[in-house]
Amino acid sequence: MSNYCELTGKKPLSGNNVSHSNNKTKRKFYPNLKLVSLKSEILKRNIKLKLSTRALKSVDFKGGLDEYLLKSKNKNLSSKIKKLRKIIISKSK
Repeated sequence: MSNYCELTGKKPLSGNNVSHSNNKTKRKFYPNLKLVSLKSEILKRNIKLKLSTRALKSVDFKGGLDEYLLKSKNKNLSSKIKKLRKIIISKSK
């Protein structure tokens, strides 16, 4: 699945286009995804991620990728990020 945020797990939602005459046709609502490169101070390297703009704002608010991953839970993270989180936790201790 390529259309989902690796940090928050946001996926496309389905719904309807509703015309003025109340005709309904199926459509998809896609999350606003960006391919970004974030710096990890603990690992001392850049990490390329596909994030929603909301997740990017959350990472910025928490103080960076390392702090975000240390405080987050594994529930919505992708498998790539779960492995990265495990490495960051082990190196931060």
